[in-house]
Amino acid sequence: MKSIWASLILVMIFPSGFVQKQKNETVHQKLTPAANIFIITTDGFRWQELFNGADSLLLNSDEFTSDAETLATLYWADTKEERRKKLMPFFWSVISAKGQMYGNRDFDNKVNTANAYSISYPGYNEIFTGTTDLTISSNGKYYNPNINVLEYLNTKPSFAGKVVAFTSWDVFPYILNEKRSGMLVNSGYESIKGLKLSPQQAVLNTVQEELVNEKTATRYDQLTFFAAKEYITQHHPRVVYLGLGETDEFAHQGRYDLYLEQANKVDRMIAELWHLVQITPGYKNNTTFIITTDHGRGSRSSKWTSHGEFIRGSSQAWMAVMGPGISPAGEIKEKQQLYQQQIAQTIAGLAGEEFVVNDIAPALSLK
Repeated sequence: MKSIWASLILVMIFPSGFVQKQKNETVHQKLTPAANIFIITTDGFRWQELFNGADSLLLNSDEFTSDAETLATLYWADTKEERRKKLMPFFWSVISAKGQMYGNRDFDNKVNTANAYSISYPGYNEIFTGTTDLTISSNGKYYNPNINVLEYLNTKPSFAGKVVAFTSWDVFPYILNEKRSGMLVNSGYESIKGLKLSPQQAVLNTVQEELVNEKTATRYDQLTFFAAKEYITQHHPRVVYLGLGETDEFAHQGRYDLYLEQANKVDRMIAELWHLVQITPGYKNNTTFIITTDHGRGSRSSKWTSHGEFIRGSSQAWMAVMGPGISPAGEIKEKQQLYQQQIAQTIAGLAGEEFVVNDIAPALSLK
């Protein structure tokens, strides 16, 4: 837990009018609702790799990349357009053609955290509650007092019992306040519960319980994805949150090679999920994807493994959106400032609702 002194310093750095000022600069826009909303996050994944591909300094660093030759074969090219497509082919073949992508700071198009800390719990609180809360300053396991948009939608008759979250990080039951919200939040190495499990879900439980010997706070993303996909196939929820975490884990370990490999896997998982949606009646042409991250990382090569309020680049994020009613504007290259706290109301707007709780930021003004 951060000390009271750190909080006092941050209050002085970001006075109370800071967030409200940013909110007033954004024009509220009526969004075109979709029947289903899928929100996907990949923890701590930098905008630099998303928009520019592999970083040559980190790729060729003996400290951060064990086998630069192989990684270069997989992810390096002469231009950033080629590099980013090799790393994230679904993003740059499908989302860039059918949706919108925000956060390329080379064009002064910015997405930032509005919270002062630039670590995970405050970031996810901001994304899902639309607020910044100075008391939420650590990644500890404590129940979030702020109402989030997922539980809000779960109170609406048309969404009740149809809002679910599957996450790799085991702190999400606290971030989303599973105890208060009553919605399904499957996190970490938590078994799939229910009287009638599918054979696939039973196998997943066995793998998690018996074959994963070292259970950390972050479940393997592939297992999280498998659990989510199987639930979606069986139950057809209307609002799904998929929270992936291994990009951040490998970055903290200083493994740029594994960080790139995991980003590529995340791209493939999103592609597979989009394919599932497009072949499933009720989801096809009726589902919006919102994809983002909870925070950035250090922008300097010596600081890329870390993030936090005093590490430059940590507040720099990005966002992608694709679905019915979203114009295919692709990579947004105009000067613009967006904040993660706008995503909560955007989720509600895309669901045809307005998130009426406290004084939260307005929805994003999507093209």
